[in-house]
Amino acid sequence: MITTPVCIIGAGPGGATAALQLDRLGIPCVVADKAVFPRDKVCGDGLSGKVITGLQKIDKGIAERLRQFAEKENSWGVNFVSPGRQSLNVPYKPDYNKTEDAPIGFVCKRIHFDNFMVDELKRCQNVRLFEGVSIDQYEEQEDGYLVSDAKGEFVVKAKLLIIANGAHSSFTRDVAGIRMEPKYYAAGIRAYYKGVKGMHPDSFIELHFLKDLLPGYLWIFPLPNGEANVGMDMLSDAVRDRKVNLKKLMTDTLKQDPVFAERFSEAEMTSSLDGYGLPLGSRKRRISGRHYMLVGDAAFLIDPFTGEGIGNAIYSGAIAAKQAAACLETGDFSAETMMAYDENVYRVLGPELKLSHRLQQLVRYPRLFNWLMKMGAKNKQLKDVISCMFYEVDLRKKLTRPSFYFKLLLNR
Repeated sequence: MITTPVCIIGAGPGGATAALQLDRLGIPCVVADKAVFPRDKVCGDGLSGKVITGLQKIDKGIAERLRQFAEKENSWGVNFVSPGRQSLNVPYKPDYNKTEDAPIGFVCKRIHFDNFMVDELKRCQNVRLFEGVSIDQYEEQEDGYLVSDAKGEFVVKAKLLIIANGAHSSFTRDVAGIRMEPKYYAAGIRAYYKGVKGMHPDSFIELHFLKDLLPGYLWIFPLPNGEANVGMDMLSDAVRDRKVNLKKLMTDTLKQDPVFAERFSEAEMTSSLDGYGLPLGSRKRRISGRHYMLVGDAAFLIDPFTGEGIGNAIYSGAIAAKQAAACLETGDFSAETMMAYDENVYRVLGPELKLSHRLQQLVRYPRLFNWLMKMGAKNKQLKDVISCMFYEVDLRKKLTRPSFYFKLLLNR
């Protein structure tokens, strides 16, 4: 049996970040993941500015190594396309200069990015990483948790668990009591293509809110070597109620829509078309308890509007590690004490998640959404606000001020 102060279940972005932060705090931990890396994960592959910002706060060296990482495409912004085909190009940094500014956003296949994070774990003196180990049993004890694989051959005793094993976490469901609710959950599909025409010269990612896809959207994210991550997501309750076949809808859209038919006329699908679930942060949930915290997708923290989960996983992982340090110092792992983790996560990410949920609801009204995109094309302040959604979490606090909306309506 392995004994450790903290056991992290899952070595994806959230779990890896928690371990990296713990290492910098000098706290030993065990990380267990059922996969052996490198491994693929179905995802949009978009890395917003929160990824670099979050890693930089832990260790500037990690952020710099990611900037130099070859297996990624530097992306300078996002292009929103409304149901009426109104396009709004929003840079991640207003008035960026490619010759002087470092890129803020990236697109990187998860098989590469997650492996990058695991390689960073292997540099750490305080992290013991176990790959190919599925934690299937959780036993709460008076002084922590005893966890093991199904056969009981791999056993870890920990004072604290950080649960980072993704959207289908059995711990999230069975212990934390958080279950999938179709109106707060999205279904997604993704494939890789080569030879897509009309990509932005500065590799802006694309979100197309087409009328036939609402309340979902189609995305095109540029990758290195002329590849692109192409996918679609839609709220699960809409998929269920309308009996939507997402794979057919996406392939039909790429073939029959006049704009996409041209752009994909010479494109080749280089992968299978795979599906996955997105647990959305559309409402607050209890994401901690006695001796445990949930991070990333296991905590239902995916952005409801953009579908981004990696940045929020990194932020929640770092917050969890700092909460772990505080608990270990006092020896208090009670559910009441762990509430500080929930409060910090929602203090940092809550304003953005609320705004994104409202924008997601706005998409249900195509005329209003078209108007917003037209206004955004003329209103620099609105563009800058949308930029800050991708750039720096702290800047989003101004979105809660009524004065901002008053100035916006006056186009000032």
